[in-house]
Amino acid sequence: MKTQKFTLEIEEDDEITLGLVRLIKEVPDYELFYHLNSLNPFKFTRIKDLLFQGTYYDYYYPRFQAFHHDSKICIHFIANKSSYSVQKKISTELFNTEVDTKYLLDHFPDVNYIIKTSEPFDDFSVILLPENLMFQIQDFQLSPIEELYQLIQYYE
Repeated sequence: MKTQKFTLEIEEDDEITLGLVRLIKEVPDYELFYHLNSLNPFKFTRIKDLLFQGTYYDYYYPRFQAFHHDSKICIHFIANKSSYSVQKKISTELFNTEVDTKYLLDHFPDVNYIIKTSEPFDDFSVILLPENLMFQIQDFQLSPIEELYQLIQYYE
């Protein structure tokens, strides 16, 4: 008897489900992740910053990672606002729109962090939230035509 193999193939052009995190009040990264780590069985650690290369600036975004052992999911928190930038060259254009601070999601400057998991079907309910620091996580579909989509795929 022949054995059949079934594989789950995910289209390269499928949308990615992200979680949008908004903080109730501004707190430093270390304080937020201290509270997240104290509530959850998994622990977030700081990993190498996400780098977005613009024409005139390189932007760096803090990233944090944890592994949920029960569901075997890797969870990434990425800051929406760049923590710092490095100027590569000086603009000589009159109407240059590139400034020293950039948001990954330009239309959502109120979002503090973006959550991405290693699974295509994201379930953010595995993360216990500090109720006095964070609002509920909002699901967001990221289209493959977005610049951020390619950046996230690169860092995956």
